[in-house]
Order: sequence, then C-alpha cells, then structure tokens
Amino acid sequence: MKPDRIPTTMAEPQKIDFPSSELRPRVAQVVQEIPPSGIRAFFELVIGRDDVVSLGVGEPDFVTPWRIREAAFYRVSKGETSYTSNAGLLSLRQAIAKYLYRRFEVQCDPKKEILVTVGASEGLDLALRALIEPGDEVIVWEPCYVAYAPLVRLAGGVPVSLIASAENGFGLDMVRLEQLITPRTRAILINYPNNPTGATLRRDELVALAKICTANGVVMISDEIYGELTHDGEHVSLAALPEAADWTILLSGFSKAFAMTGWRLGYAVGPSEIIAAMTKIHQYSMLCAPIMGQRAAEAALTECLDDMERMCEIYAQRRNVIVDGLNHVGLPCHKPAGAFYAFPSIRHTGLSSIEFCKRLLEEESVAIVPGCAFGPAGEGHVRMSYAVGFDTIHKAIDGIGRFLKKLGQ
Repeated sequence: MKPDRIPTTMAEPQKIDFPSSELRPRVAQVVQEIPPSGIRAFFELVIGRDDVVSLGVGEPDFVTPWRIREAAFYRVSKGETSYTSNAGLLSLRQAIAKYLYRRFEVQCDPKKEILVTVGASEGLDLALRALIEPGDEVIVWEPCYVAYAPLVRLAGGVPVSLIASAENGFGLDMVRLEQLITPRTRAILINYPNNPTGATLRRDELVALAKICTANGVVMISDEIYGELTHDGEHVSLAALPEAADWTILLSGFSKAFAMTGWRLGYAVGPSEIIAAMTKIHQYSMLCAPIMGQRAAEAALTECLDDMERMCEIYAQRRNVIVDGLNHVGLPCHKPAGAFYAFPSIRHTGLSSIEFCKRLLEEESVAIVPGCAFGPAGEGHVRMSYAVGFDTIHKAIDGIGRFLKKLGQ
C-alpha cells in the first residue's frame, strides 16, 4: 500500500481572534483579599543590608545535629530516593507514636492516626480543608502565627478572633470562648507555647477548653510545634487528655526543637476518620513528604533527643537574658513560658508597632517584627526572637536602649 501523498502546497493559516489586551487571567477573590505575610513584608526592608542585628525570623540558629544529617546522607548514598506511602514511612510513624507516648503521654495508632506532612503548616492546611464547609467558622486564639486566619479563609471558612490580652498574660479567655461559639463554629485553632507571645496552657485550662468544645461539637486543632521548648514545667498535650482525645488534631514537627526548618517535616495526629480525610487531600497535592527528610526525622527521634534537650536549655537561658535586658532598658516584657519569642509592650512610646520597628531599623539597625503582623491583638507590642546567640541579643538590647533614649523614654 502506497503512503499518502504529501501536498505540494499548504493551506492558508486561519486567522485567530485573540481576546482584548485589556483582559487578564483573574486571580481568585479570596487570594486577592489575603494580605502578604506581615513578617515577610517587613523584612523586605532588611534585604541587602549587612549591618542589621536581626531578632526577626523564628528560625533556630543551630545547625541540624550531625547524626540527623548523617542519617539522610547515608540513605541518599544508598539510593533511597523514592516515594513513600502517602501517610509517610511506617517506621517513622511508629517512632513518632513511641516518642509522643513517652514524652507527652499521647496514645495513637501509627497505622491509622498519624500523617507525616510537609511541615506542620501543611498539616494545618490539610486539617482545615478536611473539616470546613464554606461559611463554617473557626475560632482563632490571637495574637497568633501569621498563617492561621489566611489558611482558614483559603479553606472557605470564616476566622473568628478570640483576643488574648497582655493584662491576663495572653491567656485563653474561656468565658469569651463560650460567647463566640455559634451553630456555625466548626473548630478552634490554638497554639501553645504561643508564637508570638510565648504564653502556654496549663492542664486545668486544657480540661476546661475540652469540656466547652466537646459539649458544642467543636474540633480542637492544637498546634504544639513549640511543645518541647517549654521553659517552665512540662508541656501538657491536649491530645493526651481523655476529655479531648477524640476531638483533637495535634500538629507538630521537627523544625523548631530539632533545628530542622529546611527539612520541612511535620506530622498530624488525630481520630482515624479525620486523618484519613487529610491523607486523601495530601495524596492529591503533596503525595508524600520527601523520603530523605523522613529518614532524618527518624534519626532525630531515636538518636538525637540529647541534642534537642541541649538546644532547649540554651533557649531558656537566652530567654532570661533578653527579658531582663528589655525590662532594664525600659520595654516592659513578661517572661514567656515557652517558644523562643519575647513580646514586649511599646504602648508607652506612643508609636504604632510598625512605626517603632521601622524607626528602630533605620536609626539603630535592629530588626524586629511589628506586633500587628500577628493580628490586631498584637498591636502595642513587638516580637523579638531569641533563637540567636547571646552576642546578638546584647547588641540588639543596646540598640533598643539607645533608641528609647532618643524617644525620651
């Protein structure tokens, strides 16, 4: 059979009418309405400056412990670079379950009740998307991490602020919580020890929270990424309480306590049906967390708990230095119970938190974060990370002291 003949002449190309140049691809309205991160927007001012003393980004100044890095190097050298189960390596989930029980008395089934995520942030996003119908309300304890309210909105929910005041140590107001719950309330989002305030919750407060929420059918999403960095006493996990376990999604990870920010490894623990729903979303978006990071996380939990404890002890020492220094130069600062942030008041200066931070950067080359970045409840305060060396803390306090004198404080 002969092949078809190739035509010797080509047809004239059809003219295509393109849309008007005034038309542009439209970004979703919900995304347009979300402001940029208040932390990142402010630190655009710092880029390119080598003279800045920074207490800004909440990232450990420690390098990931060697045994963690070595475990990842070894596995990669053996060619272990494949996908894993959507839920994560079973060996890692078993290590997480064992660690949570020994340290925080949290009981969970590693096969059905743990999901390994790309950082605790992905865990939060998955939890919200798995739970929320359009228009559902999520109560958010503020001041809070900058991502909370935006992620609620992106999931189709409505964030409802539960304001914490400096006067009560930024604690959780149970009376106000009960007032905020409506038939549309689906969940409450808490973070303790808290970023940015450093406040934490005691066992009796957690029991009271659990009773209120379970009586009203409200799921508790508990971000405990700073749990190991509790300076005073022991961290009590909400998921360990019998009153709360069936209604709690515990979020945590390796970024803060193990100095593994860039590894992007977190986990979610909760009732099997919710974890299954989160895993369903995860398998269509992230598929799985990187295997080399999962192997590194295994090493963190099995070989590096002493490294973690050493770093946490140093953070506690730094806390004492920065809090004493701030109070000495004239910025009233409560002593944070955990995490690695100081959250002093600047109300007496008469400046807004943005004005204070911009002028401090311009006049003394000290970078900190405006409190308003963490919600309206943060106004009148500024956040300073003490995940930096003692020399950096002292230099920053000296600069703040000079700045306050210029203000006549």
